[in-house]
Amino acid sequence: MLWRRPGVFVGTLLALPLAWLGIVYIGSLVALLVQSFYALDDFSGVIVEEFTLATYGALLRSSNLDIILRTVGMAVAVTLASAVIAFPIAYVAARHARGRWKALFYLAVMLPLWSSYLVKVYAWKLILAKEGILTWVFARLQLTPLLEAVLSIPVIGGNSLSVSYIGTFLVFVYVWLPYMILPTQAALERVPANLLDASSDLGGRPLQTFRHVTLPLALPGIVAGSIFTFSLTLGDYIIPQIVGSSRLFIGQAVYVQQGTAGNIPLAAAFTVVPIVIMGLYLWMAKRRGAFDAL
Repeated sequence: MLWRRPGVFVGTLLALPLAWLGIVYIGSLVALLVQSFYALDDFSGVIVEEFTLATYGALLRSSNLDIILRTVGMAVAVTLASAVIAFPIAYVAARHARGRWKALFYLAVMLPLWSSYLVKVYAWKLILAKEGILTWVFARLQLTPLLEAVLSIPVIGGNSLSVSYIGTFLVFVYVWLPYMILPTQAALERVPANLLDASSDLGGRPLQTFRHVTLPLALPGIVAGSIFTFSLTLGDYIIPQIVGSSRLFIGQAVYVQQGTAGNIPLAAAFTVVPIVIMGLYLWMAKRRGAFDAL
């Protein structure tokens, strides 16, 4: 009977997923936003369920702004580094790899995603530790002074790579890199070969062809990949919890405020920050046609 009424058939198929999306996802998001407009009574520690902007005022304190700026700065750095590293890999895979080599490419890119996230992060903790593999490699290459010079850089350095922002940055790039490679490779696959031939026939040198043809056409894929690397870095709290210094990121601040401090309104306000940033970012990405490459 349903196939005679396509509208009823489609509605029946989508009823359960839409109910799940509306109640569980949208509902929890609305609850989160509402919580951010409550405030914590400093004396009793009880949440006052009255509409106020006091929590957002607290969010703008210098200590909290430092957390937000630190997280956004790391997300930008990770996204830029991932784009630089991913592009040559994606280019070779899209333009030169064929047959078994392309299959090997997909296997190599996807393989890290099939292993445990926590295991990878703890493995990097051991690699970056003062007695770890990387320090041993630097020592064997007589490059220990170089490593110590890098670690002595204010703010981003530390006693070892495992307790520095440099170590946090390296682990972030490693973990999120596949999410940049795959959309970039998909975008490069769609670059018409006849455009590259036309550029060459018209006297364009390889660098000019890359700058004026390949890169602009691949840019939506890069932007699509940056959506993943940027948003995942903004919201992650496990990596900076395991690798890095004691300075908090947004994810850690949410965990501390809702757990240790019991300040759920401030935790909710912290959570709103990545939502707003990603909303603006997605709006700009859409204007660049990034979703066409997803």
